[in-house]
Amino acid sequence: MSTTRFEFQFDDHPVAAEPGQSIAAALIAGGRRSWRRTRVGDAPRGVFCGIGICFDCLITVNGEPNRRACLIEVRPDDVITTQEGAGHGNLSC
Repeated sequence: MSTTRFEFQFDDHPVAAEPGQSIAAALIAGGRRSWRRTRVGDAPRGVFCGIGICFDCLITVNGEPNRRACLIEVRPDDVITTQEGAGHGNLSC
């Protein structure tokens, strides 16, 4: 495994990451504490449990919504965006 830092895109901004980091760890290291807003109340969410149980860290990865940022290893050139509500555009669930 390479030990060379790399970048990925988060909401159209480059973020540095270390090989093996989860998306959540890389975002926190880059100064982000939240990357999703709830569909009810518009409250900010980020990492809560850090082990994939709570679903607070949902994020959209390469166009696929509802991914848990604490469980997914970030890869070079990933395009990651803030999760909006249930991750289905304007649909409510």
